[in-house]
Amino acid sequence: MNFSGNYLTSVIDSSLAVVTLGDKQMAQRVDNLVDVYEWKRFYLQYTFPPSCVGEVGRNGAPSRREIGHGMLAERALEPILPSEDDFPYTIRVESTITESNGSSSMASVCGGCLALQDAGVPIKSSIVGIAMGMVLETEEFGGNGAPLILSDITGSEDASGDMDFKWLQVAGNEDGVTAFQMDIKVSGITLPVMREALLQAKDGRKHIIGKV
Repeated sequence: MNFSGNYLTSVIDSSLAVVTLGDKQMAQRVDNLVDVYEWKRFYLQYTFPPSCVGEVGRNGAPSRREIGHGMLAERALEPILPSEDDFPYTIRVESTITESNGSSSMASVCGGCLALQDAGVPIKSSIVGIAMGMVLETEEFGGNGAPLILSDITGSEDASGDMDFKWLQVAGNEDGVTAFQMDIKVSGITLPVMREALLQAKDGRKHIIGKV
């Protein structure tokens, strides 16, 4: 087996991303409702220990949050992987969050992409992710209802945005989006607002790709 690790640190999130390469026998077997089971040659496992947010707790089975964040990062990276004919290896990415005050899933995307390159996987392009947010300037607080779109949001901006807040995670490269997740906390998100948020996220991805 070939091991490669990469430690990605940002202002608000840190992900220790490690890639393991193995043969076909290391593929992950998944039971489903259609066939008896299927095999996955690429899978990303995401862990969020309590210590990454300064808490003490038990480490047990993965939570629904960990499974969901891992699947989001996995879907983001899967399109850039080489075909099995070109690279006949099972690829496992493990992302362990060491510090979090923002989007740890997007840190997993960035760290996973760098770790894949360190492991010698011939990926098609670089993939990064950025978390977007929105705060409405409500009339109750003297605003005019205009949306304020934020890039690379922190945990406090997500939790304390006067409840007029939207969480938007966009992963991809300069050409397009490979994964998308949105949590809407307000009603009435319009297409112009979504367009502005996606264009702002694209500019953010370009900046991150330049650093990567």
